[in-house]
Amino acid sequence: MVFEKLKEIILDQLDVDEDEITLEADFVDDLQADSLDITLLMKTISEEFDIAVEDSAVDNISTVGDAVEFIESYMNG
Repeated sequence: MVFEKLKEIILDQLDVDEDEITLEADFVDDLQADSLDITLLMKTISEEFDIAVEDSAVDNISTVGDAVEFIESYMNG
């Protein structure tokens, strides 16, 4: 469920094909996101999942899978 919702957010904010969005996809290398894209993504994730995304956490999120794990751990924590 988290992955599907995150996929919708990425599709909405980044100009990528749905097939490119996998758990292994790197935001910068594979999805061509720049720092502004990542900032906006994290803001949207924060709003959509009602979680706080600290700047220090962003440094540890490089792939879609990392983001899913972060969101799930926050929701389950």
